[in-house]
Amino acid sequence: MARMVMCKKLNKELPGLERQPYPGEMGKRIYEEISQQAWQGWLKHQTMLVNEYRLSLMDQKAQSFLKEEMDKFLFSGGDGVAMPEGYVPPAQ
Repeated sequence: MARMVMCKKLNKELPGLERQPYPGEMGKRIYEEISQQAWQGWLKHQTMLVNEYRLSLMDQKAQSFLKEEMDKFLFSGGDGVAMPEGYVPPAQ
């Protein structure tokens, strides 16, 4: 049986993550308060940010930017989440 969490992002009880997905206090908070579904949403958004902004994950500034965006995406209801200028989502 899956571990259930009250997801802060989606505001409902959903299956939680199997393990802490990120190091430190941020990872602990994600594990305790974010569902698998919301985490998958973040991974898709993060991939879009990396591709659209052409971020190098070796760059400390890029890592800091992604951490800030992750916090906004998961815990701020999406308020202020970065969307690249002129971004058009791919057709489904």
